[in-house]
Amino acid sequence: MRVLLAGGGTAGHTSPLLATAAVLADAGDEVVCLGTPKGLEVTLIPQAGYALELVPPVPLPRRPNADLVRLPRNLRRSVAATVEVIDRFRPDVVVGFGGYVSVPAYLAARRRKVPLVVHEGNALPGIANKLGARLTRHVATSFPDTPLRGATYVGLPIRRQIADLDRAAMRAQGRAHFGLDPERPTILVTGGSQGARRINTTMAAASRDLADAGVQVLHAAGRPDEVTLQRRAGDPPYVVEQYIDRIDLAYAAADLVVCRSGANTVTEVASVGLPAVFVPLPIGNGEQALNAHPVVGAGGALLIEDAAFTPAWVDSAVRSLVTSPERLERMSQAASGIVRRDAAELLAAMVHRAGEERR
Repeated sequence: MRVLLAGGGTAGHTSPLLATAAVLADAGDEVVCLGTPKGLEVTLIPQAGYALELVPPVPLPRRPNADLVRLPRNLRRSVAATVEVIDRFRPDVVVGFGGYVSVPAYLAARRRKVPLVVHEGNALPGIANKLGARLTRHVATSFPDTPLRGATYVGLPIRRQIADLDRAAMRAQGRAHFGLDPERPTILVTGGSQGARRINTTMAAASRDLADAGVQVLHAAGRPDEVTLQRRAGDPPYVVEQYIDRIDLAYAAADLVVCRSGANTVTEVASVGLPAVFVPLPIGNGEQALNAHPVVGAGGALLIEDAAFTPAWVDSAVRSLVTSPERLERMSQAASGIVRRDAAELLAAMVHRAGEERR
């Protein structure tokens, strides 16, 4: 089949797209991806070896502003560009993962009568996928209780290097890769590809207390200038990276992760059984807290509000957790049974079923 995959802007949309593309490509399908010039897809999709078509973005404002005034014009322009891609590529099915590029993909697919598959990554659906779900009966979700009409729970597609990761077997390699001590309790810190100021500054401020407890840190900061450390001779390693390409090795190296709770992050850390402290992004519709609830409820993670995530809380809660192997093991066992690791295969099967409708 020929499959057009639409998604981008953030890793939350691009990562499941790439995981699904890998399964489709292995099945012999021809894959082309649709994105905008402003998102991470411009780098990540070509790096993965897939063709990328770019169309103008269509910002969907949550409140009245200039983007709302320009919305009709922007939408017409982007739909026209997407129709041109469809006419040239002639896909058997279009798959959307949400975000700015998905609305024109959904409308263009409907205009050309191409079967459509919609995948919603968050527990709370976005505007684009609420629209897309009205245009097809092939709707998939990452979480079982996502309120989309007629949706099927398949999970969130994750990369094979994550889905197949054995953390225990790779721990020594992971710690060596990042220059960490092979034996010390280890925290992975990440605020996502763009970083998170609250997490960056709080963890930096708590670094001395963590060092006093013998804890080492691997910190993917996004903006390393926000991580100001006061190091002392003999302190355990505190490794700061802008971005971590080998996140599988970072997961393997860590005993605990401190992170936001985007759908992709929640799914990945739970699937590999990595205990987590989730600090949901305090803006939006509260979808990040909802994403975390299944893992937190099962006992695999802690949840702390952004404003309450302070150096004092890290000292009292995080330090005691990461230095308790028995508690970490219980959390690991609880987390690893929550999410599906075969979501990419299940979504690819849905794509094939949808594409057969046109044949």
